[in-house]
Amino acid sequence: MDKTLLSFGHGYSARALAALLIPQGWRVIGTTRSTEKADEIAATGVEPLIWPGSDVMPVLSQATHVLVSAGPSAEGDPVLNALHDAIAARASELDWLGYLSTTGVYGDHAGDWVDEETPLTPTTRRGQMRKDAEEAWRAIPGLPLHIFRLAGIYGPGRGPFEKVRQGTARRIIKQGQVFSRTHVEDIAQVLAASIARPAPGTAYNVCDDDPAPPQEVIAHAATLLGLPVPPAIPIEQAEMTPMARSFYAESKRVRNERIKSALGVRLRYPTYREGLAALLKDG
Repeated sequence: MDKTLLSFGHGYSARALAALLIPQGWRVIGTTRSTEKADEIAATGVEPLIWPGSDVMPVLSQATHVLVSAGPSAEGDPVLNALHDAIAARASELDWLGYLSTTGVYGDHAGDWVDEETPLTPTTRRGQMRKDAEEAWRAIPGLPLHIFRLAGIYGPGRGPFEKVRQGTARRIIKQGQVFSRTHVEDIAQVLAASIARPAPGTAYNVCDDDPAPPQEVIAHAATLLGLPVPPAIPIEQAEMTPMARSFYAESKRVRNERIKSALGVRLRYPTYREGLAALLKDG
């Protein structure tokens, strides 16, 4: 049977997965809300579908695999809000469904390590909405659900270089603060490995091997560019948006052994150093 991936909210990570699958003969259908983005999606070989706005049922009935990248809101998961019954009806016919969540579901651990068995105790509203969405997806009987808890994403077009070049990068210092992060190409290879080795009900942390203070990443990016390292700013003195400040409300180190042992993944970019070097080399 031909393999067809229906990608809801076909964004940055989903595009990286499609770039792996399409050369293997997959049909990939990606939803978007805008005509402009539909044209961009089509240029990558993905069939765009404006949704909400178009009838998604014909392609849902043809899908063998489903990827959900669309984030939840205060009203809940947008895909489930619109299509819960339709997806539940097709649950046993799907080979795989992936839900892109966040390591924010673990909450704050004051820099300690967490893994997939750590209780979910989010401390931000965004983390709580993701936890609620995970539980809503898990509640569908017979669904071949795979949850991917993504750390901070970077890759082509997303990274510290542009801010460093423009002189807008800031090294905000909070004692003991560490983040985990992941290159988008490693997200794609984890998703592809899961599709090849489905294990319904499993959650995977997707991150690199080196949780690091954010100011170290900025400093390293500046050094690679041969530019001055931005000055350090204590967090108490930093002007930040509520969204930015929420990222500093949590500090944890995320373990990634499961993607290696269960899926056989070997990270292309095991630390931000390899990832940033590759981004600089490629442009």
